[in-house]
Amino acid sequence: MKPLRTEVVIIGAGIVGAMCAYYVNRAGLKAIVIDRGTVASGTTGAGEGNIMVSDKSPGPELELALKSRDMWFEVAQDLGNEFELVAKGGLAVSRGDASSLFELSNSQSVAGVQTKRVGASEIQELEPFISKAIQNGVHYPQDAQCQPMLAAAHILRQLQRRGLEFIGHQEVLKIERKSENLTVRTSTLEIQSDFVVNAAGTWAGEIARLAGSELPIMPRRGFILVTAPLPKYVNHKVYDSDYVDNVASSDADLQTSTVIEGTQSGTILIGASRERVGFDKSISVSVIQRLARQATSLFPILAGAQLLRVYNGFRPYSPDHLPVIGADSLIPGLYHCAGHEGAGIGLSAGSGKVIAQLIKNEIPIVNPEPFSPARFQMAYL
Repeated sequence: MKPLRTEVVIIGAGIVGAMCAYYVNRAGLKAIVIDRGTVASGTTGAGEGNIMVSDKSPGPELELALKSRDMWFEVAQDLGNEFELVAKGGLAVSRGDASSLFELSNSQSVAGVQTKRVGASEIQELEPFISKAIQNGVHYPQDAQCQPMLAAAHILRQLQRRGLEFIGHQEVLKIERKSENLTVRTSTLEIQSDFVVNAAGTWAGEIARLAGSELPIMPRRGFILVTAPLPKYVNHKVYDSDYVDNVASSDADLQTSTVIEGTQSGTILIGASRERVGFDKSISVSVIQRLARQATSLFPILAGAQLLRVYNGFRPYSPDHLPVIGADSLIPGLYHCAGHEGAGIGLSAGSGKVIAQLIKNEIPIVNPEPFSPARFQMAYL
């Protein structure tokens, strides 16, 4: 078998891998993207398309999210918006005491997030079909949404016209360091490169181990309900304020909070649940029922809606809730871009840019230290 040769191998053809490929290509590097399945066949294919700044507290992740959000629109301008990218805005609502929601929005505002407190009448103007019991909320105009599978596919398709090579159905068997090169061995290929980017999402820990390193990325299962096409009952991404707490929680047990948004096709997406159950793909009727009850209590008009489908997927969860972006501490030339959990779509553009800048020894758009794999790998040095 004659080995292929490239400058960068990117493992993973989800949206994070696609954005890494985009910025590596922009940096003038030749790259090959491989995936054990097809484009967006992992976490990206089970995502809602969230590009959010509203669900993050001030800190490194929010700083990255703000930059990444704007970069999404730059990518769309460069490649053509063929993936339903729209700045629809978010609406976080409180069903009781709103003090914690307002406290969060105040701190976010100081960090650069656009926020506006809204009362009952303004909420009804923003969302005419929402429950009239909702009295307080915060409007976040920067929140956006895309169709993530279309985004990954479109980005990679456009990059192939610029010289990128994509090879699907390639399960990685081994990553070896030989002299100045890294060799990625798959079931049918051998690829030599200067750099390898691990963008394998939930399976990023497995890829790290195949290279002789360690990365504590774990799956966190979530369910999404999809209604049949309906009139435009939901204008924004609307969610209960406890959603932010659930995202930040380290609890392995089931957690649910109401998250509702419409799509350009007319379907309405209903979430969100989180639980650590390994790679168990089974459908939980009780979770589906709970999500449906929560959704109809927020939007009573959905009580008669028919479900088109229900699906689940695995978010790549890291123990400290920050993504892992940067150079591996143990294997020279190996970089990781994973562990974004449910924020991978929104953070993908900024993450891909940081990876390309680190490979090129440029100053990254954000301080990369909080995201460094070294924080998990020091015990192995």
